[in-house]
Amino acid sequence: MKQDAFFHTPSDAVRFWVQHGQQRVGASITSAVLHYHFCARSVDDQALDTYLAHADEIDAAVRRRLATGSLEPVLLREIDLLPPSDEPSSRLRP
Repeated sequence: MKQDAFFHTPSDAVRFWVQHGQQRVGASITSAVLHYHFCARSVDDQALDTYLAHADEIDAAVRRRLATGSLEPVLLREIDLLPPSDEPSSRLRP
C-alpha cells in the first residue's frame, strides 16, 4: 500500500512494499535514482513525493525484478526503471 511508503534518512532512500501474488515484498529506491530518473531538471524535488507520483511505474519495476529471481528486499537501480525490451540492451554490447 502506497501510504506505507516512507523516507529513510540514514539510507537516503524511500522504502515501500509491493504486492506480489499473495505476498507483500519490501523494496527501496534511493533519492538519487528518483531525482535523476524523474526530476533531473528540478532543484527542490522530494524523494517521497516523487515516489508517490510514479509509484505504479516503480512498483512495476520491482515486480519485473522479482520475476527474474531477485529476493527481498529489492533495491531498485536506475536501469530497472527503463522500459522492458525484448532484446538485450545495445548499451550492454561492446
